[in-house]
Amino acid sequence: MIRVPVLLLPHGEGLPLPDYATEHSAGADLLAAIEGELRLAPGERALVPTGIAVAIPPGYEIQIRPRSGLAIRHGITCLNSPGTIDADYRGEICVILVNLGQEAFTLRRGDRIAQMVLAPVARIAWEPVQDLPATERGSGGFGHTGVTTPLEAGLRQQARAGSGSDLIEGTS
Repeated sequence: MIRVPVLLLPHGEGLPLPDYATEHSAGADLLAAIEGELRLAPGERALVPTGIAVAIPPGYEIQIRPRSGLAIRHGITCLNSPGTIDADYRGEICVILVNLGQEAFTLRRGDRIAQMVLAPVARIAWEPVQDLPATERGSGGFGHTGVTTPLEAGLRQQARAGSGSDLIEGTS
């Protein structure tokens, strides 16, 4: 377990600190530190305060992720997901929520609105090159590795093995 200093802000008084729902939960639940209610109409977004600020240890980040129950039941999700909180940020953690559902949704003080996950950070050391190593995928982009039927997958495998290539071309 990694210790993270947390500052409870005045408008977060009376709310519990983020907590894990089960022994093996990866994310701790963040709560809405709002006064009264906040209504999100369909398509509307809002920056929701949590009433806490943290000191993340160097070499880590906190990721803010949606709660699956809010997403499936009400269409409520985090607009930038996952949101990244850097180790040197010391302000309040806020969550950008959006209502992608068909009906208005009302948030109340103390509602669980998102999850936070502490994660290690690996930094990139860029290495300029003239060419990149070849891969089977190559430069195939969006949808290139998409869903295929078992028949299509089998035909592609046969073609890579050197047999049945006429089946791929449709000349059988």
